Amino acid sequence: MFDLIVKNGWILTIDENFTEYRNGYIAVKDGVIQEVGSNLPDSYQAKEIIDAKGNIVLPGFINTHTHAAMTLLRGYGSDNPLKAWLEEYIWPVEGKFVSYEFVKDGTDIACYEMTRNGVTTFVDMYFYENAVADSVIQNGMRAVLCTGLLDFPTPGAKTPEEGIEKTKDFIKEYKNNPHIYPCVGPHAPYTCSPKTLNMAMEVAENYDTLFHIHVSETLHEVEDIKTRYGNTPVKHLKEIGVLNDRVLAAHMVHPTDEEIDLLAEYKVKVAHCPESNLKLASGVAPVPKMLEKGVTVGIGTDGTASNDDLDIIGEISTAAKLHKGYNLNPTLLNAKQSLAMATREGAKAIRLEDKLGTIEKGKFADFIIVDINQPHLQPMYDPYIQIVYSAKGLDVDTVVVNGKVLMKNKIVLIVEKEKVLDIAKKWLRKVKES
Repeated sequence: MFDLIVKNGWILTIDENFTEYRNGYIAVKDGVIQEVGSNLPDSYQAKEIIDAKGNIVLPGFINTHTHAAMTLLRGYGSDNPLKAWLEEYIWPVEGKFVSYEFVKDGTDIACYEMTRNGVTTFVDMYFYENAVADSVIQNGMRAVLCTGLLDFPTPGAKTPEEGIEKTKDFIKEYKNNPHIYPCVGPHAPYTCSPKTLNMAMEVAENYDTLFHIHVSETLHEVEDIKTRYGNTPVKHLKEIGVLNDRVLAAHMVHPTDEEIDLLAEYKVKVAHCPESNLKLASGVAPVPKMLEKGVTVGIGTDGTASNDDLDIIGEISTAAKLHKGYNLNPTLLNAKQSLAMATREGAKAIRLEDKLGTIEKGKFADFIIVDINQPHLQPMYDPYIQIVYSAKGLDVDTVVVNGKVLMKNKIVLIVEKEKVLDIAKKWLRKVKES
């Protein structure tokens, strides 16, 4: 007797061999995959059985970089350079409104949107991460969470030292929670001094967590770091001793060839956010070069204030096409590679590859079913190609996290859509009235 069985699925495990199971089944107990294979034995029973009806079953998507609460600022201050967007729009409105209520409400919208689009785990850097944690737990998702550490006062802390202490408290509070993976989140080399970065890395090492940071996002940042420290951003992090295998670097748009070698040597992971980088005109990250050197690269949406959605399938598709066009090479980032970046490689990026990212025995039961019985997904010559180039997030039919069904028949079960819309309307009024 299992807790959940999914049967009659076209299972793409996204394991290292890209194993597939036609007429496949997944048997789940206590939130863990017990068996995966073809042709469900007649004797198998479960408390709940889902008939996939020949649709594609995939590992849940992993969004390796976002700012979930910024759904409340979706589109706010758009069409400006990153520096102006942050300093003239985002930071002032955050300074006025960011609170537990703001973050909880914004994350509730994000969790609904990500669940609807097949994201089961996400990495978040923001403020009031206890509010993010409450939302994640309530919505049944998984998340790697860190409070943004900066050298100037933020809604989270008046000083970096205070931010470090709050980070320690957050890690201690959530270190054993099955839905939350606390980590350390210095914002960027241009907003954190070497002292702050070293304090942050010490915490990450002492508590064995991820170290999440924005790096080399814009040319302005690169020039700023060169002016201040005489080095490019990645070399700067190496020189001050905070480059290692627990670093997840968001964006990484402008590394030099020498720095890409350093990323590979130090086993740094990268969160690639192609749509945000395009919208903010930050540039095109050299992802093919990084992959060629063996750098682990995951896919991130960034926040909805700069994307402006949390459709991870759309992000995967953009990444695949962007690098082909930019490099004038149609063979780069093929469909299998691209899909792996949002699943298996994403799990490696967040140091959870032993638990997430593939559909295999012993892994957490985090997977999705994509409805392929639609004109825009047929005829189905190759499932990887169809998902990457033809599918949309709204084609996701079912979402399972830890063996619990969060969405079925394209309806999110945890929270009502109308409640999410009411939250958005409430904050639209508040921000406009201010």
